[in-house]
Amino acid sequence: MPRLPTSSLLREIAAQEPWQPEGWERCRRAAIELVEQEALVEAAFSVRIVDLDEPAADSMRLEGEVLYAPKLLPEAGELTALACAVATLGPRLEQRVASLFAARQASVAIALDQVGNRLLYSLSRHVQDRMLVAARRRGLTMAGELRPGDPGLSLQAQGPLLRLARAASIGVSLTVGLALYPLKSISMVLGAGIDLPPVHWSRCDECRSRSTCTMVERPAEAALA
Repeated sequence: MPRLPTSSLLREIAAQEPWQPEGWERCRRAAIELVEQEALVEAAFSVRIVDLDEPAADSMRLEGEVLYAPKLLPEAGELTALACAVATLGPRLEQRVASLFAARQASVAIALDQVGNRLLYSLSRHVQDRMLVAARRRGLTMAGELRPGDPGLSLQAQGPLLRLARAASIGVSLTVGLALYPLKSISMVLGAGIDLPPVHWSRCDECRSRSTCTMVERPAEAALA
C-alpha cells in the first residue's frame, strides 16, 4: 500500500502564506501541532492505469465497469486507458475534529479541518505525479482530470472509479449517499493514451468559488508537464 510521509505534507502547508487573520493563524499552527503530536494523518493512495476494453467512446468500458466521461475524449491522439486513483488521510483527523467540537473548542476544530483540506490537496498533487510516472513507464501521455460530481462526471461514477482504483486496499469505501469514507479522501480519473494533447479546461472552470478559492487546481497541462 503506497504511503506518503505526513511530515512532507506538513512542511508543504506550513510553508504556505498565512490564509487567515492572525487569530486564525494561531489556530492553524495549533492544528498542525496536533497533527504531528497525535499522528492524526496516515496518508495512503492507490494508483492504476486501466486499459479500455474497447475503443474510446462517451461511455468507456474497463474491466467490466462503465464510466460515462465524454469530456476526457481527446481532440487528437488516441485515448487507450484511464488513470484511476484514490487517496486518503485516514479517519483519525476527522475523529479528532469531532472530539474538539464536542469539547467546545470550535476554533481549533475548524482550523484542524481546514488543515486537513490543505493536506488532502497536497496529497492529490503527489498522487497525480505518481500517476504521471506510471503512465510514462507504459509510454503513455495523460491529459484532463475529473472527479465524481464534477461537470462531466456524475457522482454515480464514484462506485466504478473506486473499484477500478482498488480503494478497498487503502480502507476507502462509499457511503449510501455516495460520499467517501474516510471523509478526507478523494478519487480522480484522468485520460491516458498515445500522443494526447494538453487540455484547455480545468475541473474548476465552472466552480462559483473559483475567483476566491486558495486551492484552485493547476491547469491540466501544467499539472502533467
